[in-house]
Amino acid sequence: MMVLRTPHQTPRWLLSAALALALATSMTALPAGQAPAAPQWVTAWGSAHRVLGEDLLTNATVRMIARVTIPGDAVRVRLSNVYGTEPMTVGRASVGRRERGGALIMGSARPLTFSGSPQVVIPPGGTVTSDPAPLPVLAQQDVAVSLYIPEDRVRPSQHTGALVTSCRTADGAGDTTLEEAAIGFVGTTTAMWWLTSIDVQSTSSPGAIVAFGDSITDGTCSTLDAHDRWEDLVSVRLGLDDDARRQAGALREGLKAVVNEGIGGNTITREGLMPPPDSTPGLERLDRDVLSHHGVSDVVLFMGTNDIRRSATAANLISGMTTIAERIKAQGIRVIGATIIPRHNRAAVGNNSGWNPEKTRIRNEVNTWIRTMAPFDGVIDFSQVVHEPAEPDRLLPSFDCGDGIHPSVLGYYEMGKAVELSLFAAPR
Repeated sequence: MMVLRTPHQTPRWLLSAALALALATSMTALPAGQAPAAPQWVTAWGSAHRVLGEDLLTNATVRMIARVTIPGDAVRVRLSNVYGTEPMTVGRASVGRRERGGALIMGSARPLTFSGSPQVVIPPGGTVTSDPAPLPVLAQQDVAVSLYIPEDRVRPSQHTGALVTSCRTADGAGDTTLEEAAIGFVGTTTAMWWLTSIDVQSTSSPGAIVAFGDSITDGTCSTLDAHDRWEDLVSVRLGLDDDARRQAGALREGLKAVVNEGIGGNTITREGLMPPPDSTPGLERLDRDVLSHHGVSDVVLFMGTNDIRRSATAANLISGMTTIAERIKAQGIRVIGATIIPRHNRAAVGNNSGWNPEKTRIRNEVNTWIRTMAPFDGVIDFSQVVHEPAEPDRLLPSFDCGDGIHPSVLGYYEMGKAVELSLFAAPR
């Protein structure tokens, strides 16, 4: 269903766009005498798909919510059917600035096109990128991407457990992609359907930092809709640091985006793992989820605990991390390694191979290599941040969300606070 705008809405559209552009400009102002850089596309948000979802959509519209991490004056989105078994059709699409819930800021909805067409078919395993849409956005602003799915019983390629509430209409509701009110978006989901990245056109950002990890990057045990994972805090700190430098008139490099490419249960490799991994390993998804993004300047590699849980040897893990680091550096991108945090002993049960002192020994061996010998451009020692001082092979109780594996919200906060921002400043 196409939504027509009445004439009295036009001034609000102009006011909204002008206000957002003015805000974006104020946040990215350059020091006096410094010429603005040419606009470039930088990936400002991302989500790693893991599986084909069980939800079925018929003649419905979905509205996916994502928080961009740098300001800019235009956006474009990438959609993925990577786990789809059939071609899927997007009948219409739009992007807008989210107000709250499923509602958009009035006048911010923009139709999206794909090579000039409002409709696109994504082949099984494929991706598509939209044409640019003139939508000014701010850092830490929620963006809504609405997709009309016209066909019957369509299953989405998805990132499960995205920790953000998105919404959908009922089946049969038709095309409501340009509807700015939340009326009609009667259902919710915490999965991220089809949407895999948002690029922002920026004249000031020097690049994007990709957090490449497992559930501790994905955010297990963090808070729904609160954006309180460790990399979320790093993003906010980068923005505050950039703003302080601007106000002081200091030389600035500009604000880097932060992109979360974590997947729960993810491993570095699949070699020799028992049980086998239940998501595409890091070695196999590096191109898809990291190197395909635009403007990537830094990658934080923070994986390994799930390999060890599945009985990987230290040699296998070190080999896999080395390969990933070399592939990233070959693209002129800086790679920073993060140590593997403690994990409590657990007996093997069913398909869970558990944790034991031998696995802790392997963790410590790999961490020593990360700190002293790995081919990284820098190291974040997360293990030192969250361990119990009296028992360094266990999580500090207040930093443990209760499963002996994942940090609590306080633990994530301390991790994000401990990251040295200077790691992302100097050239590699």
